[in-house]
Amino acid sequence: MSRKPVGSAKQAEPSVKLSIRGAERLLARHPWVYRSDIVGAEDIPPGASVRVQDARGKFLGTALYSSSSQIAIRMISHGSVDDLPALIAERIRAAISYRKDLVADTNAYRIVFSEADFLPGLIVDRYNDVLSIQILTQAMDAEPVRAAIVKTLRDELGPAGIVERVEVRIRDLEQLPPRASGLLWGEKSATEVGMNGVRFLYDGLEGQKTGAFLDQRENYAAAARYAHGEALDAFCYQGAFALHVAAKCSGVTGVDSSRPALEMADKNAALNGREVDWVEANAFDLLRDYAAANRRYDTVVLDPPAFAKTKRDLDKALRGYKELNLRAIKMLRPGGILVTCSCSFHVSGADFLKVVADAAQDAHKSLRIVENRGAAKDHPILLNVAETNYLKCMILSVSD
Repeated sequence: MSRKPVGSAKQAEPSVKLSIRGAERLLARHPWVYRSDIVGAEDIPPGASVRVQDARGKFLGTALYSSSSQIAIRMISHGSVDDLPALIAERIRAAISYRKDLVADTNAYRIVFSEADFLPGLIVDRYNDVLSIQILTQAMDAEPVRAAIVKTLRDELGPAGIVERVEVRIRDLEQLPPRASGLLWGEKSATEVGMNGVRFLYDGLEGQKTGAFLDQRENYAAAARYAHGEALDAFCYQGAFALHVAAKCSGVTGVDSSRPALEMADKNAALNGREVDWVEANAFDLLRDYAAANRRYDTVVLDPPAFAKTKRDLDKALRGYKELNLRAIKMLRPGGILVTCSCSFHVSGADFLKVVADAAQDAHKSLRIVENRGAAKDHPILLNVAETNYLKCMILSVSD
């Protein structure tokens, strides 16, 4: 009987050779290498795990390969990987464990944050007894890996349901077959969650992203610590900032252009017994009209969608942030509180700080930083991966 030589499986594993620049990125502990930095990759199946080498053939680790994305490889290990589904399961368990001592006063939080949890292309959020997942790469979409993800989540967390949220644009970019959002496992896709003592209805098949913006959870509580008087929450979505500050304010107005979001916000207000005036409108236009009408507030929250989704959008985004903050600052009474946010990665913290400072100068106001914040701790930042540090949230006090 013939026997396979030891190590034959590893010899059969495809390999990718990188340029000097690509190898330097990996040695600097950034997990991405772009297609332009690959100098050798032949007949590699979509989503395969590959051995990564520098230009001289030195082994650098194991990566997940994409045949279509400009991010051609995403590192999964700086060593060899014999069993990818088993490694995925181990990393999920580690991500769950990491959050046990970090997350408090909520049953809604992120469990897996892609590269920040060394699981590139996978997002998992927990909403009480419902889990919501997003699969964003060819490798994570492969059936053995998908099965390992679902099984591990079931075994570790015992959910009543697991919902998959599909980003159609991402699946198109990754050349993955069409798939609709829906219940992936179990019988339950809707539930009730709590954040900082505030209750929210959650429907895993509705809303943006995975259904809520959990990265702002700790910022909701921070805003409530300083909010007072009459408050305006622009881009309020399903009312999270508005409902948090409502406990401290004499009146709150929440503005959003989405009627379904406002309908959910109204249900959330009723759930908490809080009164909020919901207004369906374009927040930019409404702020302009309110400023022209000399409307004044003691607290203003600005939490717009990302204005800069690519570097090409940066200049336009900075103008948009300045205009938005200028209008808000003009509407604030002395001693008022401005909570202003940006989730645009391409707008740096320094850029955002300058934009708000320039807006304050044009408004002839003085601003003091009360808190300069980022994403909640369940959205960890990898020191060498700038893309994980995307959310800015400043709380400022306004003076004449």
